[in-house]
Formats: sequence, C-alpha cells, structure tokens
Amino acid sequence: MSRAFALTLTATVSVVALAAPAHAQTAPAPQAPAPAKKPASDNVVTVTGRRLDQARDAITPSLGASQYTFTTQALSKQPGGTNLSLSKSLLQAPGVTQDSYGTIHVRNEHANLQYRLNGVIVPESISGFGTTFDPRIASEIQLITGTLPAQYGYRTAGVINFKTQSGLLDKGGEIGVYGGAFGWLEPSAMLRGSDGNVSYFLSASYLRNDIGIENPLPTRNAIHDRTTQFRPFAYVSDVLSDKSRIALFGGSFIGHFQIPNVTGVQSGFTVNGVSSYDAAKLDQNQREITHYGVATYQYAGDDLNFQVAPFVRYSQTRFTTDPNQGDVIINGYADAARLSSLVAGVQADGSYTLGGGAHTLRFGVLFQNEHTKSLVDSTVLPEQDCAIFADCVVTSDVPFQIVDRGSKTGQLYGGYVQDEWKISPQLTLNVGARYDVVHAYTRESQLSPRANLVWEPTKQTTLHIGYARNFTPPPQELIAPATVALYNNTTKQSEIRTGDPVKAEREHYFDAGVEQKFAGGLKLGLDAYYKVKRNLLDEGQFGSSLVLSPFNYAKGYAWGIEASANYTHGPLDLYANVARGEEKGKGIVSAQYFFAPDEIAYIADHYIYTDHSQKVTASGGATYSIRDGLGTLTPSLDFVYGSGLRTDDPNGIVPNGGELPGYVVFNAGLSQKFDGPGLMKGVTLRVDALNLFDKQYQIRSGTGVGVGAPQWGQRRGVFAGITKAF
Repeated sequence: MSRAFALTLTATVSVVALAAPAHAQTAPAPQAPAPAKKPASDNVVTVTGRRLDQARDAITPSLGASQYTFTTQALSKQPGGTNLSLSKSLLQAPGVTQDSYGTIHVRNEHANLQYRLNGVIVPESISGFGTTFDPRIASEIQLITGTLPAQYGYRTAGVINFKTQSGLLDKGGEIGVYGGAFGWLEPSAMLRGSDGNVSYFLSASYLRNDIGIENPLPTRNAIHDRTTQFRPFAYVSDVLSDKSRIALFGGSFIGHFQIPNVTGVQSGFTVNGVSSYDAAKLDQNQREITHYGVATYQYAGDDLNFQVAPFVRYSQTRFTTDPNQGDVIINGYADAARLSSLVAGVQADGSYTLGGGAHTLRFGVLFQNEHTKSLVDSTVLPEQDCAIFADCVVTSDVPFQIVDRGSKTGQLYGGYVQDEWKISPQLTLNVGARYDVVHAYTRESQLSPRANLVWEPTKQTTLHIGYARNFTPPPQELIAPATVALYNNTTKQSEIRTGDPVKAEREHYFDAGVEQKFAGGLKLGLDAYYKVKRNLLDEGQFGSSLVLSPFNYAKGYAWGIEASANYTHGPLDLYANVARGEEKGKGIVSAQYFFAPDEIAYIADHYIYTDHSQKVTASGGATYSIRDGLGTLTPSLDFVYGSGLRTDDPNGIVPNGGELPGYVVFNAGLSQKFDGPGLMKGVTLRVDALNLFDKQYQIRSGTGVGVGAPQWGQRRGVFAGITKAF
C-alpha cells in the first residue's frame, strides 16, 4: 500500500492530518483474512466491512500523485471544528489559494476540481457561493493533486474524495450547536449505527449568518448579506456476502444568499423619470439547490475487485434582481437568471492482480448524460447602435424585457486502463492511458497517456516523477450562450458582437517530488510541477448575475514549487507549508463578446497572469492535546498567508497587471472534551477566534479580466459551540 505523506493539520483552521504525497501506493489490493461465508455476527460483519473498504480504496489509488488527508479527528481540533466550510479547511494544504465567493484554487488553477464520494464522481453543481458537501459526513477527506493516474479525468487540478461515515465501525451519534459573531447560528446532528448486515449514517446541518458572501466594503459588517443553508445526507449499506455489498447514499444543498451592497455608487441611467437610486438598498438574491444520489455494487474477490455505481444529480441556481429596478438605474440593465442541470450516468472501476502480485491491472469506464437549461430575463433600455461604444446614447427611459432561453443535452464518455508494475520492492511504475469524448457545446476527444515512477531507496525516503496528459471539457452547466444580437440597440449590447464556442482544455503536466522522514516525528516534502496548456479554461463574472461563465485562452502555462513540513511528537502537532507559483495565458479564443476590444488586442500578443494566479501561498499551525482532570483540553493556532491575487495594472496597460497587497490571517481555538461519567460524558465545549488580530485585507479589487466585484476578508469573530456525543 502507499506511503502517505502524513502532514498533520493541527491548528486553528486545521489540525488536519495532511497525509501528503502518496508517493508509494504500490501494493496490490489488500486481501483480508477470509471471513465466514455468511456474516453472522457484528464482529464478522465489521471485519468484512473493513476489508471491503480497503478493497474499494485499492481500486483507484493515487499512485505517484500528491495526496493530503484530513481526518475527522483532526478537523474537529481546528478553530471552528467541522463547522468550518470545506474550502476553509482545504486552505491548510500546500498550494491552495483563497478566492472570493468561498472558492479555492489548487496550484493556481481556476476551479477544475473533481468531487468524489467513496471514489464515485458526483458531477459539479451550478453554485456561486455554497459548498455542496458538509465536512461532517466524512471520516476522511483526501485532496489529490499532481500527475494523476489514469482513473482520474475531466477535472484534474485536484480530486477531493470524501470517505463517508457508514455506521458500521462506530455506532452512536452527535448533536450540537455553534454560533457567535455575525449572527452565526449552526445546529447539527448525526446518527450512525448498524443492524446485522445493514449499516447507516444520517447527517443534517443548518446555517444562518450575515456573512454569506464576502463583504464588498472594508467594513466589519456587510449590508444585506444574510444566508441560510441546509445540508442533509444519508448513507445505507448492506453486506451481501464476504465478498460483496451494495450501498445507497445521497444528499442535498439548499442555500439562499442575499447579495451584499455597496455605498456611494453613482446612478448612471434614468428609468421612468427616476435617475437616482441608493445602492445600499438594492435587493438582489441568489438561490442554489443541489440534490445528488449514488448507488454502488462492490465485489472484492481474491484477484478481481470492482465497483459499479450509477449516479444522478440535479442542480439549479436562480438570481433575482432588485424589484424596484435599482439595478437598471445604476447599471443600465439587470439580468434575472435561472440555470438548471440534470445529470445521470454510471461509473465502473475495477482491478485485477496478476503475475504473482507483480502487476495490478486497473480499468474503468464512465458515461454521463447532462441536460442543461438557461433562462436570462434582461431588463434594458433602448440605446443607439454606435461604432464608438463610449459615445452610445440612451434613446428612452422606458425599460423593456428581453428573454434569452437555451438548452442543451450533452454527453461525456471515458475509459481507462493502467498497470501498476512492481519492478522491485523499492521501485514501482504505474503506466496507463485514458480516452475521453465530449459531445455538448463542443465535440472533442483525446487519448491521454499517464505515467508515474515511485522509488523508495530507504524506508525514510520516497521520490516520484510523473507525466500526465489531461483533457478538461468545459463545464456545460455554466455555459448559457447568449444570443448576442438580441441585445443590439440596448444598454446591454456588446462591444464585440461575436464569440467562438468554449473548447476543452488540453494539458501536458510534469511533476516530481521527494519526501524525507526523520527520527523523532519530523517529515519534510518538496514537490515541483510544470504545465503546458492549449485552450486554457478560465471563468469570470460577466454581467450582473453572479454565476461564472467559462472562456478560453489559446495558450497557457503554469509552474510551481511546494515545500511542506510536519512534526508530531506526543501531544504536539506542528505543520507548515509554502508554495511559489504562477499561471499565465495568451489570446482569448472563445466567448469574446464578454471582453473589451482593447483587452482582446493586448492579450492576443502577450501572456498575462490569469486573475486567480497568486505568487506565494503559505499556511501553518499547531495543536497541543492536554490530558486534564476533565478529559482532553486542546488549544490550537493556525494561519493563512497570501501574497495577493491579480488586479488591474496601475498604469492601465496590462490586463491583470497589478497585484493586491499580501495578508496573513491568524485563527485560534480552545476545546475541552469531557470523558468522565454523568451528563457531561461525551460533551465538547469550544471557543474560537477567527481572524484573531482583526486583519483588514482585500481578496478582490473588483477589477481584472472577468472580475465582477470587490471582496474583503472576514473580520474578527468570536464563536462558541457545544456538542454531545452518544
């Protein structure tokens, strides 16, 4: 099995056991002792369940890639515990950059993240602000990046895999409530258990606060920023025999977000005689809904091991404008938008051991059918069509509606085969290829070879080098191709009236790294990568609707180097990591109508930074577990540093030519778990201070290619919570 890089994230925003580069997952699928033919006791079912879990994980290991593992126990120690969003916790992994709207970037990629539950792809949602998955549902969360093996396709900047709780190994439950600053209230509950061969896990959480989206102003409290979010989840499995089981799991995310307002914005248009509107009174809202479900059948034999998993996902995002037409008075137009996506598909993965264990052959297929709908209802004013955009004149103050509808049914097909060849006890080669086809707004395909070589000259040293050819289709659920001519002679008309279709990104990815362990609990890691891209995919916010839209640069490249350190000794856990990197693109070759002619002209001949590129990213933290007379007292501290995302050139020449100021944010937490008898047994009390020193920092300036609005980081907040385990 693999030698995981174990970077234990212990600290305010993470005590998370970062199991870093899984450089040497080289053994064949683990074989457990043969249990009874028919599980007849809880003990036998548990042993069988453990073996099936191990066999499932061995079907698609991250051989040669970089893997960081966040355990539930580690997450619970960070300030905020599992009440923090997934993206906040992932910031503690090397090379993960913070952005607005709660998004993150892995190795300076925009989005391009794949989410899996128990190894099964759950197609991405149409989300602007919400996180679909609740960290509470996982016993372990893995972030896998680098030169991915052939089983990983479509979204390749990083794979986030949730190993869900099941109830088979840990019966009981938990209820709790968390809250504090910014009107934060978050009750949650979990229940897990088993009955014979059947196990189950149920979870639900509700969140309400007044910082649903980053504040566009540098003030402590945002204007009009209430959010409510609900995340239920259920898992049930049945062990059919000592070699097979079925499982059903699924959940939902239902979120409502007020769009925060700014002050001091001048109105630019007159609507029905009204020429002034207070921007602080705008009432824009966004509602996001996602429902997903997966069914799996798993077989784990002596040599053959496979899992078949049909899945379905429905997602809808709806943006509503100010009912008093304030958007039109300020901006000249307003877009009420509704996007929906229904996906159904099947994923099958398997492995077969041959050659006396020297070779493990892995193979799989995926089919996905997606139907998307878009409806954009625009309120506009009539405007003369003019050659010089800045000189256009509004011809009437009476607004009217333009409705733009669209729909598309598209398919993804993919298959892969690869061989894990254990050349010697110290040297393993994993080589394979995958073939992918997309039929949607673009019709493309690619054969993608992959290879990773892992060498362990000693038990303390692991080196890896890898290559991956990647193929990333554009996200169909985000494409709502505007009929640009509809908006001619209106205040929403484009300077550029044509646009090419969004294309799939094609990439050559090179990666190499080393991990060194030392006596006493110290681990050091170093990893470097370089990417060459064609049709580099990016996304931006264009127009008033806060749903991102994809576009392509003709060419692009990215490079980076990541260093990490972890020290664990008794009750003390320390970690730190730092990453240096950048991404650049050249030439806009799709959706050109989103851009100004001067931007198109400059980018056609020059490489520019992508708006989400950040030169330096770092994080670190510590926790210390103290056994006291009550149970365990755990203080924690962590930090996140960013050198700043891109912004407009101060000289007004180079798109994304500026850089925002750097920042460092510290968080602190203190939790007390009670172990004694009585009512307090199983109770955990916690208090947290996020942004401990009340750092005022800007994430986005509102300028740059595809950047729609400014955002500032969350100010200091003090929170407290109580949970009761039973």
